[in-house]
Amino acid sequence: MAGVKPVKAGWWNAFRPWTLHGAVVPVLIGCALAYFHQAFGALEWVLAILVLIGGILLQSASNLLNTYGDFSKGTDTVENETRSPELVTGVLKPRDVLLAGLLCILVTCVIGLVFIWHVGWAIMIYGILGVAGAGMYTVGLSYKYYGLGQPSVFLMMGILMPLGTYYVLTGDMFDWEVLLISLPNAFMITGVLTGNETRDYHEDKRAGVGTLCGHLSYENSMRLYLFMNCVSYPILLVLLLTGVAPWGCALAFIPLYDAYRLVQNSRKAPTDPHASFMLVPMAFRQNWHFGVLLVLGYVLSQYLTAVI
Repeated sequence: MAGVKPVKAGWWNAFRPWTLHGAVVPVLIGCALAYFHQAFGALEWVLAILVLIGGILLQSASNLLNTYGDFSKGTDTVENETRSPELVTGVLKPRDVLLAGLLCILVTCVIGLVFIWHVGWAIMIYGILGVAGAGMYTVGLSYKYYGLGQPSVFLMMGILMPLGTYYVLTGDMFDWEVLLISLPNAFMITGVLTGNETRDYHEDKRAGVGTLCGHLSYENSMRLYLFMNCVSYPILLVLLLTGVAPWGCALAFIPLYDAYRLVQNSRKAPTDPHASFMLVPMAFRQNWHFGVLLVLGYVLSQYLTAVI
């Protein structure tokens, strides 16, 4: 991408730890609701930590296997190495990246055995969907190339991860409150991937990658990016007004400043390579702030309610 300084190739960039909001925030949402719906003992705290580790490993596996899959299919090339230079520059070997991704999935499956022991075999529904979502993004089924990346992120990470976390900790397979409070964050997580697909729009078109944004015009792709990153705020407002979310969750409106900067940047992105590159980091930043403040607001509300 012309005008953009390439990132430093290596394992740090391959793992992309700054993307872990996609796993950490949904797990924290499920943990927070579980904590106030059921008493936590030592076992629940251990399980919560294991769920968080499992989520982080799945996100890491997705990042690694995406790097491997895009390279093996010829999507990542020397010409666009600013986004994922590890394999195209030869700094890392494809086999090593593939094995690292599979190892992350294997460890997650081992952790899953603890969850099966605790709540039963039904938790495998969440586990299988999670592993499939992380492992088949650009490898095997490669559903990214069929425009299913964004729906998968919305469902797997935005919705099922909080519900699965809640299930492990409480034994309840489904809870409407968890689902509804997860919705604003689910849209915002998906907005990060929309930014990724919009940033790579022209390169993906040339490579024949059939992402969801690739099926739209660039202008509509940008509109979808703005919608996904901003609709969380009116949804949260509805949840607050209807009493589904406690008023402490209003803390999550503080990142409206991030949203403002994101919108301003998007106006320059069509003609400014740096602004186009920043579509993703700005979405990352907003989601981190929004998700953490949403969880913090929920926790503070519950404690204040208990004191009053």
